Amino acid sequence: MARGGVNKAVVQAARLAILARGENPSIDAVRIEMGNTGSKTTIHRYLKELGVTTEPVTTEPSEPIDDELLALVSRLAQRLKEQAQAPIDQALEQFESQRKTLEAQLEEAREANTELHQQYEIQSLALTQESEALHETRAILQAEQTRNAGLTQALADFELRLQDKDEQIRSLEEKHLHARDALEHYRNAVKEQREQEHSRHESQVQQLQMELRQAQQSALVRQDEITQLHRDNERLLTENRGTLRELSLMQEQLKQSNSRQDQLLEQVTRFDGERTLLQERLRVALLESQSLKQNVDEQSQINKALEIELTKVQAELETNTRLSEPAPPTTDGGGTQLS
Repeated sequence: MARGGVNKAVVQAARLAILARGENPSIDAVRIEMGNTGSKTTIHRYLKELGVTTEPVTTEPSEPIDDELLALVSRLAQRLKEQAQAPIDQALEQFESQRKTLEAQLEEAREANTELHQQYEIQSLALTQESEALHETRAILQAEQTRNAGLTQALADFELRLQDKDEQIRSLEEKHLHARDALEHYRNAVKEQREQEHSRHESQVQQLQMELRQAQQSALVRQDEITQLHRDNERLLTENRGTLRELSLMQEQLKQSNSRQDQLLEQVTRFDGERTLLQERLRVALLESQSLKQNVDEQSQINKALEIELTKVQAELETNTRLSEPAPPTTDGGGTQLS
């Protein structure tokens, strides 16, 4: 079978093979050994470079041939080792490039995960603060509602007191009317009595005057009672005015409390909306964080698979390297090394 090309190593290998058979390594013999390839001029030039002649050699020591065989085998082994090392270096370089790319992607994923975790902590803190503010607002609202209920109760009490005062005033007015009617009736009775007794005897004048004085004293007592009633009426009117002022003040405070309660309700509604928005943002951040974690896990699995594949490739390359290493030369029974 013809070989690819003629070079110095091929010529030297053919020459050594001829010498090993104990034949003369002539140009024709070398050309035949190489499969009848190559020109005789080229073969002669290589043989000349190897420092040999084409004259037949009958007796040639075996030691130089063994040295040349060992050198040739060593060079062939070195070339095989270099050829086997080339794909290993290429695979290692490719693996290193993939490893750096995957490490960069993993670092980016870790940074993104860290950033998302920081955002999650910030949003959680904001949500906690909003929740605390909402609790405080609700507490204030509850306190205002309690105060509003107290003011409403106080207002109801003042209205009851005001009704009592009105009843007292009406009762005093009725008493005053009754007293005036009684005084008027008494005056009329006295006047009738005086007209009837005017025609009586002079002997009864003193008695009538005495009775008149008694009646006047009784009228003075009645007048004092009426005066006292007027004073009580004025006092009750004054108290009623004070009560009305207090009632107006309480109504104003109630209006302010209701306005404050409406503001607090609006604030609670706004806080609820903000809390809902923060909860939605937090949910989206958690989903993104879970997606990134899943990507990191998948990337880790890919890295593990690549490491396993690299281990297999390294094992195969080591196996090929061991198989490509030349076997140690053996010797025959006479001590001559065999190729």
